[in-house]
Amino acid sequence: MKYRLLGPTGLYVSELCLGTMTFGNQGFWSVMGGLQQKDVNQLVQTAYEEGINFIDTANVYSFGESESFLGQAIKDTRIPRDQMIIATKSTGIMDETANGRGQSRFHIFNEVDASLKRLQLDYIDLYQVHGFDPLTPLEESLGALNDVVRSGKVRYIGLCNMAAWQIMKSLGISRAKNYSEFISVQAYYSIASRDLERDVFPLLTDQGLGLMVWSPLAGGFLSGKYQRNANAPQGARRSGEFDFPPINKDRAYSCIEAMEPIAKAHGVSVARVALAWVLAKKEVSTVIIGAKTKEQLLDNVEASSLVLSPEEILQLDTVSAIPKEYPGWMLDFQRAYRATPPVKVK
Repeated sequence: MKYRLLGPTGLYVSELCLGTMTFGNQGFWSVMGGLQQKDVNQLVQTAYEEGINFIDTANVYSFGESESFLGQAIKDTRIPRDQMIIATKSTGIMDETANGRGQSRFHIFNEVDASLKRLQLDYIDLYQVHGFDPLTPLEESLGALNDVVRSGKVRYIGLCNMAAWQIMKSLGISRAKNYSEFISVQAYYSIASRDLERDVFPLLTDQGLGLMVWSPLAGGFLSGKYQRNANAPQGARRSGEFDFPPINKDRAYSCIEAMEPIAKAHGVSVARVALAWVLAKKEVSTVIIGAKTKEQLLDNVEASSLVLSPEEILQLDTVSAIPKEYPGWMLDFQRAYRATPPVKVK
């Protein structure tokens, strides 16, 4: 397992992060995996043994059950707390009360305490807002997050699923008010969906933020189970009602067809190639992998040791390329003027 710094910090995280959306079976979330405590313990123990020191969860996953199972697994497996980095989130709907969602000071304070209780922890390493709240002023949310950091309940803060302008506005407010700043962005990115490269990637590079990638296999579409002009396998997640995240399936099938000979040449799964391609991007700090079984987790873990050649990466970059949009193509055109130093003509 390799480790990378998380954004503008001195914190090293494993380049693969264990996702916990498969933990628990409450309500809508049961379609993700429905794992119970025994299986959760096995996955957490296996992840730790394979060198994963980073685990990501959220209060909304199975309405708190995922956090509870994770906290109990850490206790049951006796994994040293100071060797694990635990991340969780809030923003989503936890109940139908008036303030059971969002990023108000009221909700953030309540949910930090509730997450700590479920996780059986004294502090949260990385606390993330799970998206954008259009009703709560950013100043209120950022002030609340700053206070939970200063209280010692949270060590770092991050964000998920925001537009580039929202991220930059948040950083500007935090700097103006001397608040703790977001250090990481958790976002959807895969070889089948590279939209993040248009605006968020340049921001990450410019501001030095860490990127935590969710759904690098596009909701299982890049697992190798799906083939063009073939029925989806029985019981596959995308064959049901939860066909998410949205992708251009024609382009995704082209990506799969390009990855298949590469996978065969390396003697690995298509899923492992898809993960290795994401890990090859310099903007990526860690890739979140979810699993239902120990075998699936171990196969994904092996992506950390798969190194694609420059030619293979170029081939996959080409087949998965997204169309240039304005002002992107204009910026590239104008960048050419400054691509080389001036030459004095005699």
